[in-house]
Amino acid sequence: MKILVINCGSSSLKYQLIDMEKEEALAKGLVERIGIDGSVLTQKVEGRDKYIIKQDMKDHKDAIRLVLKALVDKENGVIKDMNEISAVGHRVVHGGERYSQSVLIDDEVMKGLEECVKLAPLHNPPNIIGINACKTLMPNTPMVAVFDTAFHQTMPEKAFVYPLPYELYKDHAIRKYGFHGTSHKYVSQMAAKMMGKDLSELKIVTCHLGNGSSITAVDHGKSVETSMGFTPLEGLAMGTRSGSIDPAIATYLMQELNLTAEEVNTLLNKKSGAYGISGVSSDFRDIEDSAAEGNERAQLALDVFNYKVKKFIGSYVAVMNGVDCIVFTAGLGENSPETREDVCAGLGYLGVKLDLDKNKVRGKATEISTPDSKVKVFVIPTNEELMIARDTKALVCK
Repeated sequence: MKILVINCGSSSLKYQLIDMEKEEALAKGLVERIGIDGSVLTQKVEGRDKYIIKQDMKDHKDAIRLVLKALVDKENGVIKDMNEISAVGHRVVHGGERYSQSVLIDDEVMKGLEECVKLAPLHNPPNIIGINACKTLMPNTPMVAVFDTAFHQTMPEKAFVYPLPYELYKDHAIRKYGFHGTSHKYVSQMAAKMMGKDLSELKIVTCHLGNGSSITAVDHGKSVETSMGFTPLEGLAMGTRSGSIDPAIATYLMQELNLTAEEVNTLLNKKSGAYGISGVSSDFRDIEDSAAEGNERAQLALDVFNYKVKKFIGSYVAVMNGVDCIVFTAGLGENSPETREDVCAGLGYLGVKLDLDKNKVRGKATEISTPDSKVKVFVIPTNEELMIARDTKALVCK
């Protein structure tokens, strides 16, 4: 069984074709500059040179048409024809309260996705456009929507309700939703497997650390708390996002600097975080390099980030009344031994002991704690595409 996984952005599209018998990606690709001059598709297949198509693509339908063309190309493709694609799994950022799990897409689901647009106006519209494009080009192929927010729908009310007038929740759906759910779900399952235990037996803190970062408390297989909130702005300091701050800062900036709501939103989402503090970059690799050269603001940005991570881990241990393992994943979590070392250095009270030699690993699933560490610590590369494919297969094969 082969499943095509689609992740549509406003002007880009990522895809993978996954063979579910071996759970291996046959091809991975990226389409950039959709609707913009200079559109290009780049497809990678293990053991081959990159296959690049430079061709104008006025919309996502054109992009997906080229994706399918690349996959069946006689010289550069990996399948003979489109009939080999058993199903398509679509990443959808926001499912609101309506969707607590992945769903087969039908007309009723499409209406539900449209209703969730107001909760993710930047992300859900391109997701929907991608689904409609696939439905037009592959009308007889089953399609599944997999939501970033779904995994967190198990949070108790005390965790997701904000201390605002309750009517804002009931009438306007203002509550904590959380994101990166597919990643947190995948790495928590992998951690349980690496420990040789059932996920239902464990208390896990998963740390998805990168340009966008979030932490989740996974208690016996269920998300019970997560750091991102109504939007991905809440929680940790990130690459360019401020994370949680005193909300009165927003109105203060509007009054004192005469900023508009849109300008404040841009400042908090695109000019803050590690980039705002360091003044160097939103890429943590650049910030680490600059800090190593003696840039004090760059070092401060790293210190602030790591401090916030420690705080969230500690609070989530309290939420679950204990922890069995901590997982680091995503770009920074998988590839920065320095970040992991600094964070774990503040967790000695939990009995966390890091093996500094094992911690030198980058991008490889491994345990990095010592044998006598009371809490296991893992590096686990995330694989959201495989998680989407698994959910898609489970629904299509019911």
